[in-house]
Amino acid sequence: MSQQITLKVNGKSKSISADPEEPLLYILREEFGLKGVKYGCGLHQCGACMVIADSKAEPTCLRPCASFENSNITTLEGLKQKGNLHPVQAAFIDTQAAQCGYCLNGMIISAVALLENSPNPSEHEIRTALNPVICRCGTHSRFIKAVKLASERINSKP
Repeated sequence: MSQQITLKVNGKSKSISADPEEPLLYILREEFGLKGVKYGCGLHQCGACMVIADSKAEPTCLRPCASFENSNITTLEGLKQKGNLHPVQAAFIDTQAAQCGYCLNGMIISAVALLENSPNPSEHEIRTALNPVICRCGTHSRFIKAVKLASERINSKP
């Protein structure tokens, strides 16, 4: 049974008619046209479907869209700042952290959420933040390097 649901995604509010139990992942991809968020395992275990909801990295493949109704949601597409890549996105490119792309959304989203809450994280904090995201290629050392680089760049801005 559909009902009106209002979601604030990437700074814009949009009302949609949807089943309140439909996972946010499908709403983002089908209603909002946002393809950065990916379907991976469908079990909240891989991290491919992560978004930032109220400054926290959250999986969306099982969680009902209605539960996000009062949240500020940011997707990969919403990370750009004044037309420029987010420092985490730029650092991932500069360190060549991406390989197959399966985990990329989850890694970037988790890193951004971490740096929003802890601008100068330790390596242990970085590992802990990225741990929920499964990387099939095993490029964790590059991800850690990228997050450290992004942290340095963010902290050096006036």
